[in-house]
Amino acid sequence: MSEQANGKIRIATAWLGGCAGCHMSFLDIDEAIIDLANVIELVYSPIADVKEFPEDVVVTLVEGAITNIDTLKLAKTIRERSKIVVSFGDCAVTGNVPSLRNYMDVDKLLHEVYRGNEFEIPPGNKDDETVPNLLEKVVPLHHAIHVDVHLPGCPPDPKRILAAVTALLNGQPVALDVDMRTFG
Repeated sequence: MSEQANGKIRIATAWLGGCAGCHMSFLDIDEAIIDLANVIELVYSPIADVKEFPEDVVVTLVEGAITNIDTLKLAKTIRERSKIVVSFGDCAVTGNVPSLRNYMDVDKLLHEVYRGNEFEIPPGNKDDETVPNLLEKVVPLHHAIHVDVHLPGCPPDPKRILAAVTALLNGQPVALDVDMRTFG
């Protein structure tokens, strides 16, 4: 695996269109996070406040669905700069709750959300960089980029996250032996 000069493996996490529950579950690996911190360098994450996705990342856990032009652009950058991309949680794996908006036209959705309050409807299909343009449909991560590992769950159980990350860091395949409908 590619390592930094400090001998630690470069990993990243990203948050696209989702609720941050997967990141909270990642933090719920409790004291194991200390052991993990001894072997990884977290180079990008909403937890770390890094503004630009770096080069040469070994493993990236991507939470959330592809919802707008910004999440699509970030997903493509992640794929270009990561050796292994993990679809992290049900929003990334299936589209889950964010994809419920697929049942309504984007323009109608914006009208319904902003109608009747003091806010203007954000401009659609204009590159003014105020609000990222919504994609016509929300899609799971693998519809936009190649994904190496799918880690389902809403959110994934912390034990599954730790087992998957540990396997990937050790160059082993991720074995999701546990029934995905139950925890533990």
